[in-house]
Amino acid sequence: MPLDPDAQLVIDMIRAAGRPPFETLTPPEARQAYSNSRKVLQPRLQDVAEVRNLNAPGPAGDIPLRIYRGLGADPAEKLPALVYFHGGGWLLGDLDSHDGVCRRFANVARCCVVSVDYRMAPEHKFPAAVDDSAAATRWVMSNAASLGIDASRVAVGGDSAGGNLAAVMALMARDGGLPPVVFQLLIYPATDMRMVTASSQTVTEGVPLTSATMRWFINHYMRSAEDANDWRASPLRAADLSGTAQALVLTCAYDPLCDEGIAYAQRLDREGVRVTRLHFSDQPHGFMSMGRIVHTADVAIDMMGAVLKKALWPPGPPE
Repeated sequence: MPLDPDAQLVIDMIRAAGRPPFETLTPPEARQAYSNSRKVLQPRLQDVAEVRNLNAPGPAGDIPLRIYRGLGADPAEKLPALVYFHGGGWLLGDLDSHDGVCRRFANVARCCVVSVDYRMAPEHKFPAAVDDSAAATRWVMSNAASLGIDASRVAVGGDSAGGNLAAVMALMARDGGLPPVVFQLLIYPATDMRMVTASSQTVTEGVPLTSATMRWFINHYMRSAEDANDWRASPLRAADLSGTAQALVLTCAYDPLCDEGIAYAQRLDREGVRVTRLHFSDQPHGFMSMGRIVHTADVAIDMMGAVLKKALWPPGPPE
């Protein structure tokens, strides 16, 4: 299927602006280019009931967090929560880059969203992002009462590199390394750093994230090729996925990560985990953050938010 015309317009705009591929830039240059693009691509921010910044203690210092409460939430109510890890190849992104996405999830799912600003490569290589994500998740659940969160209804989620981290958090929670989580929201997740799938070899041009760009991210994130075999880097390499939280896995066809996301969803299903799959055959990687131009982005977030809400607000017993 051809690209969605909205997504094609984004690609045409990138080409017209003369933005070079990330893999031709230094990390600081790539971060600046990424920041510049979001001003053009992201829609107006939705209002929420509350936004506040705070810090969680981490293994190498404070981890910045941003907490959102959805519109209509009673200030005294203990809300379910989504601990969210932003995308950007473990090298790009921050609390601001995913501000709009987190606001929308908070409103659609009527929950508290806690966005985590984990340490970034190449300054901090694997497993720094994993360690920070785990420390932040553990701190949120340990301090749930003071944060207005119901610790028994906490999900983890993220997009791309953040989807990778969320999948790892769900595995850690199953194994007792973190308190239990009830849901994992995996949005075009990176699940296998070996880059051996068909899509990782064939999505080579014409889209914002190509195979070459993804390898550039991985090379900055990994300490060595051996790290790709570690399940904390490649959750698809975990020996067993059974017993992890129910999941939603979103994939898109114009994405080098497409096949590994599908493979992860298929393994979850085979190994007894309830999983919802969403596949967009006409979208590129990263489309969820292009809502000013790609109108399907809001549709996708609303669909995911509806599934998340159902998981976080299970129906009570019949009266």
